[in-house]
Amino acid sequence: MKSRGTLLFSALFMALFGFLAAYLPEPTPPGDKQSVIIQTMMQNLARFHYQPMKIDDAFSGRAYDYYLNDVDGARLFFTQEDIAAFAPNKFMVDDQVKTGSYEFFDLVQERWGNALDKTEAYFKDILSKPIDLERGGEITVRDDDSGWAANDKALRNYWEEYITRDILNQIIQKEEENQKDEELTVKPSTKEVEEQVRKKTLERYEGWFERMREAKLSMRRSQYLNALTSMFDPHTSYYRPKDKESFDIRFSGRLEGIGATLQNHDTYTKVATLVVGGPAWKAKELEEEDLIMAVRQEGEEEAVDIKDMLVEDVVQYIRGKKGTTVFLKIKKPDGTIKEISIVRDVVVIDDRFAKSLIVDGAGEGEKVGYINLPSFYADFQNEDGRFSAKDIKIELEKLKDREVDGIVLDLRNNGGGSLRDVVDMTGFFIPEGPVVQVAGRGGRKEILRDKDPSVIWDGPLVVLVNQYSASASEILAAALQDYNRAVIVGSTSTFGKGTVQRFIDLDRTIPGRTDIKPLGTVKLTMQKFYRINGGSTQLRGVEPDIVLPDSRSLLETGERQQTAPLKWTKIDAADYSQNVYQIDFMETLREKSNERVASNATFQKIAENAKRVKRQRDRKTYPLSLTEYQAMDRANKTEAEMYKDLFDDVVNPGVFNIEVDLEEIMVDESKEARNDEFKKGVGKDVYIQEALNIIADMRELE
Repeated sequence: MKSRGTLLFSALFMALFGFLAAYLPEPTPPGDKQSVIIQTMMQNLARFHYQPMKIDDAFSGRAYDYYLNDVDGARLFFTQEDIAAFAPNKFMVDDQVKTGSYEFFDLVQERWGNALDKTEAYFKDILSKPIDLERGGEITVRDDDSGWAANDKALRNYWEEYITRDILNQIIQKEEENQKDEELTVKPSTKEVEEQVRKKTLERYEGWFERMREAKLSMRRSQYLNALTSMFDPHTSYYRPKDKESFDIRFSGRLEGIGATLQNHDTYTKVATLVVGGPAWKAKELEEEDLIMAVRQEGEEEAVDIKDMLVEDVVQYIRGKKGTTVFLKIKKPDGTIKEISIVRDVVVIDDRFAKSLIVDGAGEGEKVGYINLPSFYADFQNEDGRFSAKDIKIELEKLKDREVDGIVLDLRNNGGGSLRDVVDMTGFFIPEGPVVQVAGRGGRKEILRDKDPSVIWDGPLVVLVNQYSASASEILAAALQDYNRAVIVGSTSTFGKGTVQRFIDLDRTIPGRTDIKPLGTVKLTMQKFYRINGGSTQLRGVEPDIVLPDSRSLLETGERQQTAPLKWTKIDAADYSQNVYQIDFMETLREKSNERVASNATFQKIAENAKRVKRQRDRKTYPLSLTEYQAMDRANKTEAEMYKDLFDDVVNPGVFNIEVDLEEIMVDESKEARNDEFKKGVGKDVYIQEALNIIADMRELE
């Protein structure tokens, strides 16, 4: 299935709405709340988006196709009859949007409800009797590029194929488990396994359909609004108020509540995990697997029964201001029911923050600092909030105090975040100077600079990236590369997101109508950023100085695979230079690394594995015979077995915590266990091993 949207954090200017002062509010559109939302959203896109587009029939056709693919990309619900019913709307979406109408959306929802009723009957009937495990033939799995079933008969036939493949796969897995289970003295027959798997599959599908039916209309409407925003670029989107609150929590790593993650379980809400150090964890009464049945607020006698509530609604009752008390009626796994109280507090999700280690280097007696940065987080809502730049500064100073010989900054899988923080962070490695250029609508350019002449780390620096390093990660890597300040090491290219987004609170763009507010928020692309050398990371990303084999290198990933990405462009270079640490021997570093990689068995297996991963990703056709499916599965597993131990060996044996970090780490078993896993991962990471080798080369060539 084609990639639609992204969970990547955007490179954000978070000084919200200051720019709006230059604009007078638009007149409030007529109509009810939903009509005002869609019209106001489109008004703001027209006024502020970097590349506004004409809302015409061409726009309508693209949004129409996108939305239907988003609703039924797997082609499991609609038929060509449904598509024919939708067709008159294909070039009318633009007209409907301008008047605040949801006519196309409403029609899709109506037929979607009918499709759920119809296909629910399909799977219940199919799973009510034994599956023919040797029916033969094959299934070609459908996706966005596939057509819809011709009619109900063809759709039901596809459901039979779809479920048969699901059952075959599960039978194979279950029989393997049974063979390994030494307590099973008598192994169940395939017939018995099929019956057991079929029952579980029925329960799973029933839960799936129940969740689809319970999805709020506001969530489904938000999906439609985001089909419209996606026509502008992949990172422009609409957020319901609840969605914006969740984004802020992810971005800041902080919330006020009890510190528990929840999930729907049957008719109630189950506690999935507890945040170590959070209020619930400290109180020691709420535990994982507990069911929450009702919620009562401090000062209220009546509890709210949360039976059949969605998690997003339950969370609104449980979250609250620091210092307030919430009362939960819970059911323990043993059936015990009790009411407990928890005093809410600030909960910090520390797994999202920067952390460092010291690793024995490749050279004799070398010590290298390793810093892992999961995102460029920032908490602009709180004076004592966590900011990635401040945290990186602390980690650098700790490592500098330990007199490390070099530093590896790991930005792999870092989707970006705060633009302000990346500018500050780049300044830790260079004297004052430009970091990134930003150009808005109309071509007006601004150069964002580090204004602090001091440098925290002036020694060898390697930055690790991969194809999922995006946005702010690319700004940092590009700036350090242009300055010849660091060696960028990783897969063939980073993600390729070179755009800047801002949030616009729709409430603030129209006067009055307090009766229908809040309307939600739009995150829209207002600028593109450019390297200081004038090039853009948009689409092209950052090409590392030293490229290492990657198991996913042959997959089509990145910005270019998204819907409607902005084009690559170029502007004039800025004036930049630095004399802190110049890498004038990059070609020699590359040659030395290439020689090591060529003789490294692990890297060679990674390169071979990339071909296997590509073949598996491209496969769409599967046999519908248990015998043939088992043969295919055995062949896949035999091939996969060749690569399963890629990261089993310890290649960096000397991995240590900095002493000052140990007191906080040892505060509880859970933090200690996570720290042990973090160190083990670093110890087995062949990419970090090569980064250490490059640090040693840099020291030798200086």
